[in-house]
Amino acid sequence: MRDVLDAILEWYSAGRTFGLATVVSTFRSAPREPGASMAVSADGEVVGSVSGGCVEGAVYETARQVMESGLPVLEKYGVSDDDAFAVGLTCGGILHVFVEPVDRRTFPELAEVAAAVAGRRPVAVATVVTVPGAAGGPGAGGGPGPDGGPGAEGGSGAGAASVVAGARRVIWPDRASGTLGAEGLDVAVDDDARGMLAQGVTGERHYGRHGERRMDEVAVFVRSFAPPPRMLVFGAIDFAAAVARVGKFLGYHVTVCDARGVFATRKRFPDADEVLVRWPHQYLRETEVDGRTVICVLTHDPKFDVPLLEVALRTPAGYVGAMGSRRTHDDRMKRLREAGLTEEELGRLRSPIGLDIGARTPEETAVSIAAELTQNRWGGTGMPLSRTEGRIHGTAAP
Repeated sequence: MRDVLDAILEWYSAGRTFGLATVVSTFRSAPREPGASMAVSADGEVVGSVSGGCVEGAVYETARQVMESGLPVLEKYGVSDDDAFAVGLTCGGILHVFVEPVDRRTFPELAEVAAAVAGRRPVAVATVVTVPGAAGGPGAGGGPGPDGGPGAEGGSGAGAASVVAGARRVIWPDRASGTLGAEGLDVAVDDDARGMLAQGVTGERHYGRHGERRMDEVAVFVRSFAPPPRMLVFGAIDFAAAVARVGKFLGYHVTVCDARGVFATRKRFPDADEVLVRWPHQYLRETEVDGRTVICVLTHDPKFDVPLLEVALRTPAGYVGAMGSRRTHDDRMKRLREAGLTEEELGRLRSPIGLDIGARTPEETAVSIAAELTQNRWGGTGMPLSRTEGRIHGTAAP
C-alpha cells in the first residue's frame, strides 16, 4: 500500500470511497509480493498494480463491485487456460488478492497511518481476509463500526460471529486501535505484528477465532510499514554517488559518511538522505544497525576501511561489502586478521564488492552492487536466467 498511499490519501481526505486491492499471499512464480496494492477511485481512476498487468482488468472490475456492495472479497488468480483472453497469470504463479471498499468510516486510522509512514515511524495494519462460515464485511456482524470500533454484535472479547472479513486493527509499537472482533485474536495479532514490524516483514498469519495459534481458520494479513532499511555508504568518492543513487532507487534510507569535509558535501551527493563528515568507524559505533542494514565501504584506504570493517563485521548488518582490487582485498584481510577478527567474522565480508558483470564506470559498479544486494536478499544464483531452470522470483534468503 505504500506505493499508492499518496493517491488514496487524497481521495480519503476528500471523503470519497475507493476500492483497495492487496496481494495477501502468493505461490510459485507470482509477479508481485504480498503487500503490493492497486486502488480504484469512485470515478474509475487507477493507481498501483498487483500483477504487473496480468489480472489488473479483473481486479478493476472487482474493486468497482465492492465499492457498490460495501463487502470485501478475496479473489484467487492462477495460471491462465488455453483462452488467450482468460484472466490468469501467464508466469504460472498464483495470487490471492483481497479487495475491499475503503472510506473514512471503514478505515478511520488511515490518515494517522499515512502520517506515521511519512514520518518513518513503524506501524502495522492487520486485516481479517478469510473467516470460514462468516458473512458480512466491514461494519457488519461485529466488524468495524461507523466510528472504527467494534460493530453492533460484539466488541473486545465477543463471540466467534464478531470476527468478519474486513475487520481491521492498526498496531504501533506502544498501542493499537480498532478490533478484529475478539480480544484473544487482537492480543495474538498485536504480538505477531510487532515482531513482524521489527523485522520489516509483511505477510499472512493464521489463528483460531479467538487467537488460538494451533488453529488456522482465520487468516489475517499484516502489512508492516517499517522504516526503510538503511544503506551506509562510507567514502565520498564518485562511485559512492552512484551507489547512493541506486540505493535510493531500491528504497533504502541512504547515509554517506566520510572524514573529509571537502568531499562529503550535499552538492556531491544530492540523492543521499544524509551526508556526514565523521570518522567512519566512530560514526558506525554510534549509529543503529540491524539485520536489514547494508554497509558499503568504498574508501579502499587502510586508514579508513580497516578500523571501519573491524566495527562493521561485528554488527548484525545483513550485508557488508568493501571496494578494492584483489591485491587491496588480500592486504585488507591480512590487516583484519592482525586486528583480531575471526574467520567467521571475515567470512561475512563481500569483497571485492558486487557481482561480476564486467562493470567499469561508477554507474555500472553501482548496478553490480545493487545486483549483489538483491541476490543477498532473495537468494538468487547470479547466473543469467536463460541458463537456469525453475522459478524466476526468489524467496527471501535466511
